[in-house]
Amino acid sequence: CRAVGESKPATRLKLGKLKVVRRQLLQRYEHQPFVSCLAGLYGCQWRRYQRARAQPGECCCSKVECGSFGLLILTFFLSFVFLYFWSEAQNDYNDFDWFNFGNLGFWFPWSLVLLAIAAALFTYIALLLVLAVCLLSEGQRLYLHWSHKTGIMVTLVFSVTATGILSDLWSKEWKTLQLSLQVTAPFLHVAAVSLMAVLSWPTALHFFRMNKKVRQVVVLALYLSVLFSLYLVPLGMYSPCIKEAGTLGPAPTLIGHRGAPMLAPENTLMSFEKAVEAGGDGLETDVTISYDGVPFLMHDSTLRRTTNVAEVFPNRTHLDASMFTWAELQQLNAGSWFLLRDPFGTASSLSEVDRAQAQNQSVPSLAQFLEVAAASGKLVLFDLRRPPYGHPYRWSYINTTLQVIQAHINSSQVLWLPSEDRGLVYGLDPELQQTSGVKASIQELTDDHITRLNLHYSTMSQQQICKYQSVNISTNLYVISQPWLYTLAWCAGAQSVTTNSIHILSSINKPLFLMTPEEYTLMWILTDFVSAFLIFAIFTFHWWRERGLPFVSGSRQTHENGPYSKFRTDSSEVICIGWNPLHSDPPLQLISPSPWSSTHDFPACYVIHSEILVE
Repeated sequence: CRAVGESKPATRLKLGKLKVVRRQLLQRYEHQPFVSCLAGLYGCQWRRYQRARAQPGECCCSKVECGSFGLLILTFFLSFVFLYFWSEAQNDYNDFDWFNFGNLGFWFPWSLVLLAIAAALFTYIALLLVLAVCLLSEGQRLYLHWSHKTGIMVTLVFSVTATGILSDLWSKEWKTLQLSLQVTAPFLHVAAVSLMAVLSWPTALHFFRMNKKVRQVVVLALYLSVLFSLYLVPLGMYSPCIKEAGTLGPAPTLIGHRGAPMLAPENTLMSFEKAVEAGGDGLETDVTISYDGVPFLMHDSTLRRTTNVAEVFPNRTHLDASMFTWAELQQLNAGSWFLLRDPFGTASSLSEVDRAQAQNQSVPSLAQFLEVAAASGKLVLFDLRRPPYGHPYRWSYINTTLQVIQAHINSSQVLWLPSEDRGLVYGLDPELQQTSGVKASIQELTDDHITRLNLHYSTMSQQQICKYQSVNISTNLYVISQPWLYTLAWCAGAQSVTTNSIHILSSINKPLFLMTPEEYTLMWILTDFVSAFLIFAIFTFHWWRERGLPFVSGSRQTHENGPYSKFRTDSSEVICIGWNPLHSDPPLQLISPSPWSSTHDFPACYVIHSEILVE
């Protein structure tokens, strides 16, 4: 304030000071629309009188609302776990949908519906959590509307129930989740630490406004325990894709699982031709013996899923496929189901020529399949299903199959997978590449002349793959259709993979995730150091602001209890202006005497009403 008696008249208001005051007032009220929007979306408190600020020393919410906020956090994590679990299970969506088809009797893309519901519910919960954090950052007391509380309970029940059911029916998918962490863990770590840095703002704000030491200790201990746990998580992380430069082996070769089932009906000649065109190195299928002794291609025990047997033989839909003669099998259409059900969502991308070709596919014989492989020089891998009791070829199905192989392809191109009578088969045709579907000791494998293992991808282990490779036993992993799983198999050293998406994986020329240990260590340290610095700075800022401590020595302390003290009421702000009563009247339109100032002192302090903004 200007002193009385100075040479220059004091009637002129200090516009600089008034602009500062105006800016401070605007700073208080310019957030009101934003806060109204937050409170309205979170608790349907659109009007200002419906909400309240958390005063220094008060808790951010009542006990009921505190419980609702805790339930919101729990639901967020559980819904995230389920969404992550189910999104990483995309590799096996086709198996899940066909499993439901077998139980329900009709086709429906349940996997995608489940993913869409999980994503929608998680997004809803995440938005609620963001609104709550923003309200806390603005110093508002939380109040969650009852409709959102209902939505939280629905999401919580859905996440827990879905996770429990899938864990019971499809427990192996948890192994898939563990494998996915070998690729995503470094990035999840960065995201989690970044989230903790963001949450440090409301945490520090309310920590320094609490007047009970117990609450402060609990809040700080909980926050720091989570933060330091995240800092140390990388110590327990393992990934085969974190390896020294120059140690990455060649990419696994690709074996088409029942051909190219995303581009054509599975186990048809069109499917195998598409796999060859896409660059596959091998073809995989399943062989069954017809009632009159013709080996043909069929994965299921019945014909119901991949043929129109319900139209041609309506009374035999549940009969074993091997109980049909070859002439009867030739009457069936094995391609129309693919266009009708579109199991991979790719039928619409087919050309008119391909659609017409798919529509007219029939059940192929083993001989036809082998001719395609022989003409293209591809490896052949198949499983052989033994006919049921009462079948005329139950005891001779292996010899029947061997005769067809020897007549149509070089035996060295065949990976012989059936384990029955393996010694007899090796004696009859030693050129067959003996392949085992189970892991065993090296001694047992060499005694059975095993040259290749055919294992489910969930058993993937870099150490075991290297151990088998040291004695010239290669490893094939099935069924891998997602690029991230292919990347993991590549880094683990697998020699080949069986895939549904041969046209996609064949275009991958380098792993999606690969870094050296030094690069990962640098990433880890930088993430932790930068976040720690930001969190410390945020806590320091709130400590300074709540106590009104100046950052620069010599600066004046302008408030008593932090930034909120200068806005003790919602209607006024105290400032000092220069006014000389000898020259003019006080500016009553703008100011009024402050009750705590003396009327005889010059300069005087006045209250500017918040409704008036002074230029």
